[in-house]
Amino acid sequence: MRILLYLVSIVTANVVTAAFAPLTMGMFIVPMGTFLIGATFIFRDLVQNKYGRKKTYMFIGLALLLSAVVSSILGDTLIIVLASAVTFAIAETTDTEIYSRLKLPMSLRVLYSGIVGGILDSAIFVVLGLSPLGANFLPWEAVPAAILGQVIVKTIIQGIAALIIHQTNNMSKNTVAN
Repeated sequence: MRILLYLVSIVTANVVTAAFAPLTMGMFIVPMGTFLIGATFIFRDLVQNKYGRKKTYMFIGLALLLSAVVSSILGDTLIIVLASAVTFAIAETTDTEIYSRLKLPMSLRVLYSGIVGGILDSAIFVVLGLSPLGANFLPWEAVPAAILGQVIVKTIIQGIAALIIHQTNNMSKNTVAN
């Protein structure tokens, strides 16, 4: 189920991003799929908890391939598909390695690794894919707002997930103690 949630969240993020116009919140520009991208880091953490780091890389590879195929089918240009693949590989790998190495409760590992992964995901994709360096969807002046908007949304999602995981773990400990 964890693997399915991870893969479906990635495909759904691609579909939602392609189907809906970005959300403009003041100066921030947030593609609608951003709300799901934050969740993919959490689902990947859950996959890693169950299957370990080495097998998680196999699922990351499968997710990357699936994402690229879906992105191509949805009509994204080659530069967008490549930017997405490079971004995905870097952000997921970084998130995985940070999550693996932190010796903290799961909720904090999810939070910290997800924040770093979200920052990398936002910055790399906006610069490589959307800026004049990539597909030229955004002028350089809009790049910081696009990155920051995505980082804010992804960080909020990581924070909510960390709180839920923390509360769930506390309830489990209390149930076992009683």
